Amino acid sequence: MTNFTDLGLAEPILKALNAKGYATPTPIQIKAIPPVLEGRDLCGIAQTGTGKTAAFALPALDYFARHPKPTPIGGCRMLVLSPTRELAAQIAQSFRDYARFMRLSVETVFGGVPIGRQINKMRPGVDIVVATPGRLLDLIDQRALTLRDVEVFVLDEADQMLDLGFIHSLKRISQMLPKQRQTLFFSATMPKTIAELGDRFLTNPVKVAVTPVASTAERVEQFVTFVNQAEKQALLTLTLKAEPIDRALVFTRTKHGADKVVKHLQAAGIGCAAIHGNKSQPQRTQALQAFRSGEIKILVATDIAARGIDVSGVSHVFNFELPNVAEQYVHRIGRTARAGRDGIAISFVDGEERAYLKQIERLTRVQLQPVPLPENFEAQRASLPKPVQAKPTAQRRHEEQRARPAGDRPKRPFRGRRSGVGAHKGAVKRAG
Repeated sequence: MTNFTDLGLAEPILKALNAKGYATPTPIQIKAIPPVLEGRDLCGIAQTGTGKTAAFALPALDYFARHPKPTPIGGCRMLVLSPTRELAAQIAQSFRDYARFMRLSVETVFGGVPIGRQINKMRPGVDIVVATPGRLLDLIDQRALTLRDVEVFVLDEADQMLDLGFIHSLKRISQMLPKQRQTLFFSATMPKTIAELGDRFLTNPVKVAVTPVASTAERVEQFVTFVNQAEKQALLTLTLKAEPIDRALVFTRTKHGADKVVKHLQAAGIGCAAIHGNKSQPQRTQALQAFRSGEIKILVATDIAARGIDVSGVSHVFNFELPNVAEQYVHRIGRTARAGRDGIAISFVDGEERAYLKQIERLTRVQLQPVPLPENFEAQRASLPKPVQAKPTAQRRHEEQRARPAGDRPKRPFRGRRSGVGAHKGAVKRAG
């Protein structure tokens, strides 16, 4: 099969695919769509960026086109679980694009936004709900949504679900779903714990895989520079200034680390933004939109937030710090080399991270190419501007007061022990 028309999809779906200029399915779509159209459960193993969303969205929409039903009040016909807000929003948008010529409602459910609005949207019923587990359970607990009418259930990025500690939420959700349903289970990797989770949800599934477990993108050139932790920021800044970069993702291990990297890059005149769990949903959305539009070329992210980043034209991925889970490296570099393009992944590794590097190379069976530090690195490092340090609030207030003329300075309140009638009244008032 070389065209979507060969898959036997309903006419409104083919019309939407044609409108988006999609004609040829990806390998995961070729393998997954036919058995899903037959109503089979499916376990799919595929890396991020291989077209998994369409692999489950298209046959599900075909089912709705051929089996029209009223939207269940307070319920949904299809539930898609996603590990992150960004990925949930991205999946929902794909459903809207593919169902543009169908009368289906699609809503997202995730934290970081007022729950009241989501409750109001759920009450009349929704055809397709794309949700993160935590907020989904919040809505169920508030009796705003029931899962008893779910006909198609999708668990996407299952390995990341476990990494984020969603196992107990998933077990609880599995008990609420009707036994008669179709379940589609997708993961980039398939360790034993993920396989056991799949057994909980799936019934006699078809298993498809388009890449070996934990394989890395073939078109990604992978490099490593050994550098002290304290020198990484300077190396990143100098590399971003020297490399011809279309768009780059920089991965840090912590939220604080991401913010720190952004401050240093902005001080050097490099436009960038951070995206991580401590950012509000509007901040995360604004950063992603600026990255997609090209307003900024550098996005600094933690692993948790990065699963929802599906932006074309990412030429570089920088591992400012290596992940302590080797499989996470695969997800990181999968953000580049998409749609047949080449990509570059550069890792900065200090002495304490060498063990992580060995685990990554053992898992991926790829040895990263070493790259030395730039010439005159110390001199260039010393010339880089430092970010302005924000002064503590109390210190800033004290300096502002000292800068005023003596007569304009506010009088310092008396903080000694009170005595006499006033003290007695205060004591009586406090006692009362």
